[in-house]
Amino acid sequence: MPKIETFLETVHPYDGLPKAVFADVVTRLLRYDLPAGSTIFHAGERLAGLYMIEKGRVEIRSPSGEVISQLSRRDHFGERGLSAEGNAFSDAVVLEDAVLYLLPAENFYRLIEDEPVFARFFSRRGTLATPARPADMSTRKVADLMSKPPVICAPDDTVRRAAEIIRDRKVSCLGVVDGERFVGIVTVRDLAARVVAAGLDPEKTTAAAIMTRDPVGLSENDLGSDVLHLMMERGIGHLPVVDGTRLVGMITQTDLTRFQAVTSALLIRDIAAAKEISALKAATAAIPNLLVQLIGGHNPHEVVTRLITDIADAVTRRLIAFAEEKLGAPPVPYLWLACGSQGRQEQTGTSDQDNCLILDNSYDAALHGAWFEGLARFVCDGLNECGYVYCPGDMMATNPRWRQPASVWRQYFIDWIMKPDPTAQMLASVMFDLRPIFGAEALFREVQAETLGLAANSPFFVAHMVGNSLKHAPPLGLLRGFATLKSGEHRHQIDMKMNGVVPVVDLARVYALLKQLTPANTRARLLAAAEAELITESEARDLIAAYDLIAEDRLRNQAAQVKAGHRPDNYLSPYDMGEFERSQLRDAFVVVRTMQAGLAHRGALPI
Repeated sequence: MPKIETFLETVHPYDGLPKAVFADVVTRLLRYDLPAGSTIFHAGERLAGLYMIEKGRVEIRSPSGEVISQLSRRDHFGERGLSAEGNAFSDAVVLEDAVLYLLPAENFYRLIEDEPVFARFFSRRGTLATPARPADMSTRKVADLMSKPPVICAPDDTVRRAAEIIRDRKVSCLGVVDGERFVGIVTVRDLAARVVAAGLDPEKTTAAAIMTRDPVGLSENDLGSDVLHLMMERGIGHLPVVDGTRLVGMITQTDLTRFQAVTSALLIRDIAAAKEISALKAATAAIPNLLVQLIGGHNPHEVVTRLITDIADAVTRRLIAFAEEKLGAPPVPYLWLACGSQGRQEQTGTSDQDNCLILDNSYDAALHGAWFEGLARFVCDGLNECGYVYCPGDMMATNPRWRQPASVWRQYFIDWIMKPDPTAQMLASVMFDLRPIFGAEALFREVQAETLGLAANSPFFVAHMVGNSLKHAPPLGLLRGFATLKSGEHRHQIDMKMNGVVPVVDLARVYALLKQLTPANTRARLLAAAEAELITESEARDLIAAYDLIAEDRLRNQAAQVKAGHRPDNYLSPYDMGEFERSQLRDAFVVVRTMQAGLAHRGALPI
């Protein structure tokens, strides 16, 4: 028993349990010494409890035999099945002679119920619950409000140099930093009152001579109410954010105003009232700040991406209105559609444009072609100016291939379904995410109903789409780690789009095809697939929870990049995360890989 206790003290979350509870757990554990080749359990079997590895290696396999992961010392397994109906979702096989400890199921459930540290670690539902949204700015953390990184100068910089930094960086204050130590603050008011009004020479006066020394500051974990109270009580407009003696950020009245002013509703109002493209650009330039605000407010990822996509939709419609003012009335009815992330209403802080046009069958290229070419060029160029860069794959209405009558679109889908070569699979993957933005929606509904029915009743096409969906694998390494990128700018990082979100997007698309589900949004497709009993309730719960965690980690990482002054992207360094967060992210990837294996094993035949 002393050996078990010594080992358990090094394993989270046991190391966080109260002493009496920890001592009781030690007495409940059962030890198993198993040789290589032993089967611990098969998928579908009732689980005896939670397993933990002290020595050796264990391989987790899907029912079809695909390796999901390899686990080693201090790793747990079986918690996913215990958190559902109590049955194993996979096979567990000993690779190397192993020493395992089993925490009986009844003790596992008791700890989940009674001990928060245990529940947070093992309960996926508890871990992924969306926190209550704060009511207003006063309850937000200072970290969500501050400008980061702070703009600084050195104590011996001249006043002229300080003024130049303020002018060039378009800020109203500077932190004065001596090496790594924060020593004071210089504001525009200081330059006016302590230099100009006092008649000092800006070339000979240093920042140290006019700065406010050791100003009152806050920590990142303080609340917005602390900011408001200090500013009002002391009559100041700038507050440094510190970590010990280190300056980590700055909060100004401008930051507070900007935080309160940036909402999707206000941006859409500005877009609707815009008279020229420059006004649209000004609105979309606020999207990074909106992303930070929405993430700081603990909004679910599907809310964040929906609000950001709504802005893209509004910009698109306004550009179409500008184009019609310039070109005149359209010669025949038409429909502008979005595909890709905009079509799924899943845009983030970094998105390109994917769009197309469906034209009425009365369209005559000789008579009407120039008008629609002008429309496509005007709108796509405008979207690019507003930050929605041109699609690298040229899937835009400016490409004549994606600007065709409904009858041609109907034939496109028939050809892709009847001859699903790799190009057809790729095109179908994009075009099955179409969503109308502006125009005659009936042009799309007719094509959609027919093609969904045709696709669902073509096992050959669906099988190809399943194969295509499995090309993007979660970034799992075999030894309880992550398969990070090996070289280039993003070495040691994972692509949270292509290897995180996209595998779930692809799964949801196949589910939608199998049951002719009309939603384009990934989360809505997963919910619809569960309702249609295409996947079980527990599978749906786990997959949605995994998707939520992956998508929210991606957005939080983008928000952190914006706050650090960087352009947001999709790359995340998993080993910069805490052990708990990293473990949860990896578990989410395991769920996705398991569902991929299940789809492949099932053969993707309609149910």
